[in-house]
Amino acid sequence: MAPPAVGVPFSPRGPLSDAVLRTLTGGEGRGADHVSAAADALAGADDIARDDDIQLALFALYASAYGSIDGFSPDLEWDPELVRTRRMLEQAFEAELRANAPVPELPEPTADAVARLLFEMTSADTGPSLSRHMFRKATREQAQEFFIQRSIYTLREADPHSWAIPRLRGRAKAALVEIQSDEYGGGRPDRVHATMFAASMRGAGLDDTYGAYVDRVPAVTLASHNAMSMFGLNRRLLGAIVGHLAAFEMTSSIPNKKYADGLRRLGYGEDVTDYFDEHVEADAVHEQIAGRDMAGALAEDRPDLLPDILFGASACLVVDGWAGEHMLEAWERSESSLRDLP
Repeated sequence: MAPPAVGVPFSPRGPLSDAVLRTLTGGEGRGADHVSAAADALAGADDIARDDDIQLALFALYASAYGSIDGFSPDLEWDPELVRTRRMLEQAFEAELRANAPVPELPEPTADAVARLLFEMTSADTGPSLSRHMFRKATREQAQEFFIQRSIYTLREADPHSWAIPRLRGRAKAALVEIQSDEYGGGRPDRVHATMFAASMRGAGLDDTYGAYVDRVPAVTLASHNAMSMFGLNRRLLGAIVGHLAAFEMTSSIPNKKYADGLRRLGYGEDVTDYFDEHVEADAVHEQIAGRDMAGALAEDRPDLLPDILFGASACLVVDGWAGEHMLEAWERSESSLRDLP
């Protein structure tokens, strides 16, 4: 496979991501037929969420919108062919998620009924428990892998969900802003959650540069981040990003307590555990706000969005479950969950 494009800390994983990366950097990929490359990649993909070429291409296209990779030219964010390519990939990825993320029977569109169902969905989740593994028996090497896998989202924590702020109004908007204010430190730069996670990575002896470990993570880890980016960036999926955040917050507090205690068991200090300790109390509050005041209020105000609110919540549980399952299965085989470098 080709080496990384200039200014990009990761390498392509196939013809599609190669063309996308070279175009986004203003390089020799300009003029490439990305639409045909996307069609070929989709035609050859048995499992889009685990397809390296497709997920890396999507990740790069979303990174262009976030501005998270310095080597990507801002002039190319709205390049018409890249937008068409992204749309093709999103349609296929969304269809796969909808086929795998079941939506329960719709409740009455009231804040209490929606919140109650969301709490039922998240409490009934039987996905793999990374937090239990970290708490009881993870090794230091596995803890480092956990940080690397989580860095893809957490070094940009809250950003995918913030796309919803200008698209909401009233109670749901106020609730989301309340949650995001905490995520961004409440006016204290050192308490921005992404900044705190970066400090944890440094404390664990890892590189906190965004994108430094993209080459090491599997497609399914990119898919977890890509799903929330897709929901956030597409206005038609407003309900899905709200539901995703609700499920995300409702499954955070207790696991973060286990992560923190597991890291202490391994001998890590406060410089590493502070991020996780912060989330134990914060997310216990956030889950109530997200369930009733945000998702529930949105369902009351926009009953037409209720199916997508539940879809977003279900997709969060399913895709994050896939990513967690990948790690645990590798560790049970005494193998690394990371990709080998070329």
